[in-house]
Amino acid sequence: MDVDIWAWVGDTQRQLHEAGNTGLAMAIGDVPAQALEGRYSQLDVLAPAIAQQAQNLGLPWLEFYARYWHLIGRIGDRAQGAVAIADAETLVEFAGRDDVRDCPGAPGATTALALTQANTDGPGYAAERLAALEALEVEPASLAFSAVAEQYVAALVDAGRADEAVTHAESAVAKLGAAGREASWELGAASARALLAAGRAEDALTALDAATGFKPDDPVAKAHREGVLRSLVLATLGRPQESVDALPDLDVVGDHPRDWAEWARAVRELAGSARITNTWQLGRVLKQWIDYFAMMGGYHTRVELALVAGDLAVSRQGVWQARLLADIAESAAGELRNPGDVAERVAALRAAADNAVQPEAPGPEAELVEYFDAADGFNADPERWVDWLTPLSGHDLPATRRHTTTLGFLGYPARGADIYWTMLVESGDLDAAEAQDVSYLTGLLIEARQDERLEQMAQRLPEAQRHLALGRLHRARERWEQAAAEGEAAVAAGAGIEASRLWSAAVQQSGDNAKGAAILRDLLDSEEIEPEDVWRMITMATAAEDWETVRAGTAKLGMPLQSTEGPIEEEMGLVRIILPAPDGSQRSVISLRTGPATARLAIPQPPGMEYNAGDLVVFDPQLLEPIPESEEEQEGFIPPFAAVSMLRPGGYTSWFFDGAAPSEADWTEFNEVMAERGWPMWVYSDDNYTVTHPTSGERLPGVFGWIAVPPDVTPVEVDALLDDATERWVHPLAWLDLAKAVDVEVERHERIVKEYGL
Repeated sequence: MDVDIWAWVGDTQRQLHEAGNTGLAMAIGDVPAQALEGRYSQLDVLAPAIAQQAQNLGLPWLEFYARYWHLIGRIGDRAQGAVAIADAETLVEFAGRDDVRDCPGAPGATTALALTQANTDGPGYAAERLAALEALEVEPASLAFSAVAEQYVAALVDAGRADEAVTHAESAVAKLGAAGREASWELGAASARALLAAGRAEDALTALDAATGFKPDDPVAKAHREGVLRSLVLATLGRPQESVDALPDLDVVGDHPRDWAEWARAVRELAGSARITNTWQLGRVLKQWIDYFAMMGGYHTRVELALVAGDLAVSRQGVWQARLLADIAESAAGELRNPGDVAERVAALRAAADNAVQPEAPGPEAELVEYFDAADGFNADPERWVDWLTPLSGHDLPATRRHTTTLGFLGYPARGADIYWTMLVESGDLDAAEAQDVSYLTGLLIEARQDERLEQMAQRLPEAQRHLALGRLHRARERWEQAAAEGEAAVAAGAGIEASRLWSAAVQQSGDNAKGAAILRDLLDSEEIEPEDVWRMITMATAAEDWETVRAGTAKLGMPLQSTEGPIEEEMGLVRIILPAPDGSQRSVISLRTGPATARLAIPQPPGMEYNAGDLVVFDPQLLEPIPESEEEQEGFIPPFAAVSMLRPGGYTSWFFDGAAPSEADWTEFNEVMAERGWPMWVYSDDNYTVTHPTSGERLPGVFGWIAVPPDVTPVEVDALLDDATERWVHPLAWLDLAKAVDVEVERHERIVKEYGL
């Protein structure tokens, strides 16, 4: 995006503020940060909302801005591929509209499409990317120049033209210098990758060192991205210890799919150095990454990861896994426009697996199940056990159970399902199968997303098992109406407590809390019911205001209550209720617990929130954080719970105040006045908040926050009280929104805001 885009954003924010659209003005400033900082739950809510508002307001540039950053949040760190192609293409079309093409950020649509295509199948789309980027004709004076050059270099590398990529990167950096501008770190990193692809690893390290001081387009990602690339270059140079030192830990990289392939390549280079432990845990993580790119349509990366993971599996004697990974790579290569040498690499992986020496089993085949059960669950290697149990699996039922569930645990549920399917379904013994085995196979089929196979199996099961299996499938796919119907049928057929849990959860998801609670209440006297079931019943009954059922649940748990009938309204201490914010984030609100699953919010919230002080909410009684172990930490610990629903709104209205902080005595008196009237107040400013003295210009401690008043209090009363309570303060307090609402001394409050720089 051109530098002018940020000036435009600032102007747009001011215009929206002046038009009274403060919420939208604030929101657009945070969208880029959400995309770059990984706050995707917020971005996925806020960006489409901004785009829709912009469309409604007739602001096409703003709509483009919101849609662009939402796409970047998907294709950047999350590395979405084919699943984002259509949206990227649509954005390019939108950027070409007459009322959008002059937007300084419009070239970003083309670079975004090029990145999406690279995520999908870099070599396969290389020619298209080069043609589209070249057609932009962006000048070095534009801030978009570095981004376009970066994508062009990456496309040349994917096209197998590494030497040209190096030349283009050097030329782009020189052009930027001639224009008085510096390359981005990302362009420097692209240059290093081109040099590495050209077989010039030493020069790649020099280029990476030179780029270290460049300003990044994505400052949040720079540290771990640079670490991964540096590690790969050093490993290629045969400097393993330096490479290990540079390599970010798995718990860092695990949140950044864009870095996974490069990180895995670095680890493969290091695996033989004895400085990286090549374990089954690494294999399990890599399989999760492979599955992620299968879902995101990252076809080329999926193939690369499968081949790298296969090499690592061979190195640790995971022969069965290497063979399955070769199958995955071969199958995934069918999605590539240009498979290149994938067939040869798959063949090499299979040959390496065939030549690998498999570890010896710990005992005779007939005793392996006993050895498995006796193994140390912490230190045992599940990959080894898959190998050892393979000869028995599909023939010996106890061995099959352990083998297939271990395969599922390691990320290969489809293979486990195949074995179980042959044994239980194709053998014709399904009618005689134990419920445990049907449950195992159902779980494997669901995890492998083999829905048609599961439905086929279900038709051959006894009635109770059939409905339960289908109910589990519908629940996993969030088809709640169908899940409820199957759950109810399973209960009627005698499928037991698991069917009741499924039925109850499904009807709860459909919004029928009363029925969900009633289903579980019928099981209160059952020996199978667990405390978690009772708490779920209490939560649903509370939402339905079925206080009799709530009391039945607390009696089952041995939880004493003061009242014996009617709504439960007791003082049970402070809790933190976690609620959603409009931007997709979460807010922690101090509240007073009034029942087993209810709390009254105690903190005023700004306008625009769907809740406020005085609201009574239902929460999930499952703690979101463990209780601290030390008594000292426990003293200040306020337990957090997730809000479930609004039970009854309090009808409170919040009013904003802002200004210079008064003396301690004045502030204490002010708090007492609010407390006497029962008006919740909360200061949102911190110790760093200052305002400007109107005459001397010195910085003064400031204070701002919200006061919430019940529905029977008029704005006129609030204004009068604030006026009376603050009239003797050295510096005045401003409550401009309230003054406008009552049309009293609006000019005075506007003057305070201006003079104190509020």
